[in-house]
Amino acid sequence: MNIGEVASVSGLSTRMIRYYERIDLIPPSQRTLSGYRVYCERDVHILRFIHHARDQGMPIERVRAMLALWRDRNRPDDEVQAIALSNIDALNARITTLQIMREVLSYLAEHCDDAELPPGPVLDDLPPTTCPKGEHHDS
Repeated sequence: MNIGEVASVSGLSTRMIRYYERIDLIPPSQRTLSGYRVYCERDVHILRFIHHARDQGMPIERVRAMLALWRDRNRPDDEVQAIALSNIDALNARITTLQIMREVLSYLAEHCDDAELPPGPVLDDLPPTTCPKGEHHDS
C-alpha cells in the first residue's frame, strides 16, 4: 500500500505518518525504486494502534514504550507486566476523569437555565461563569 492508502485505513494523515517515521516511532518504510513509501498490513496495525492511543491522550513516549513491548519478544515478563499495569492505571484515571466530566456536563445541560436551583455538589469546584449569561433561557 502507498502512504495515501495507509493514511485512509489507519485514520492518520500522511503528514502524521511521515512525522512518526521521522521521530522513529515507526520504522522507516520500505521504498519503491522511484522512492515512494510502501507499507504492509503490519504497518497498518501499528499505525492504527498509534492513532487510537494518541486519540485517547496517550503521550508519545508511552506509545513508544508500548510499541517496544510489542516488538521485543525477549523482554522479561515482570517488566512487561509493570509497564502494562502502569498503562492500565493511567487509562483508569483518564476514564474516571472523563466520567466525572460527563456527569458535570450532563448536570449543566439539565440545570443551566434553571435560575431557582442552586448548583449541585458536582458543580462546587467550577468557576461561577460556567453557564454564560447569554445561554440562560428565561421563561
